[in-house]
Amino acid sequence: MNFRLSENSLFAILMRSPWWISFAVAAGVFGLARLFVPTVYAIIVPLPFVVIGAMAAWRQLRAPSAARIAATLDAIRAMSWEAFSGALEDAYRREGYTVSRIAGTAADFELTKSWQVTLVACKRWKATRTGIEPLRELEAAARAREAHERIYVAAGEITDTARAFAVEKKIRLVHDAELAQLLLRAGHGKK
Repeated sequence: MNFRLSENSLFAILMRSPWWISFAVAAGVFGLARLFVPTVYAIIVPLPFVVIGAMAAWRQLRAPSAARIAATLDAIRAMSWEAFSGALEDAYRREGYTVSRIAGTAADFELTKSWQVTLVACKRWKATRTGIEPLRELEAAARAREAHERIYVAAGEITDTARAFAVEKKIRLVHDAELAQLLLRAGHGKK
């Protein structure tokens, strides 16, 4: 079973926030709990927040710097299609997916993990600005192939209209820092 936090849950929000916020919440919860229960028991109440704070601190400590992400994105933009698609394919394999290339213009890869099928479109990764049309094509291809998820990969800017469409159709946008981190985890991009 693959456990995944809801994106809007308190713990998911704390995981995305600076680590010290979780520890501040833990201190506040401890102070509040001391008003109602003995100190011995009040220590237990904020433990989930301490664990989340430690996990967030570990993630943030290991995250690449802004300069490294920018250098990686520059290296990604300089790649040829063959090099980029190979690096992306390798990165998704390292994330635990079975990767198949797709012939066509709407999607480039089909990812399979735990019987879940995800279509990935990335051929226009070098586009300076991505509009809504490639996302519509990906959505149509995903419906035709009955894919569970959709991912659009871009190294450039994504318009507000395209972002709104992606939210509406539940298309995950992998770009900027997330794209750089994906390829860095797989050993590709600027070291």
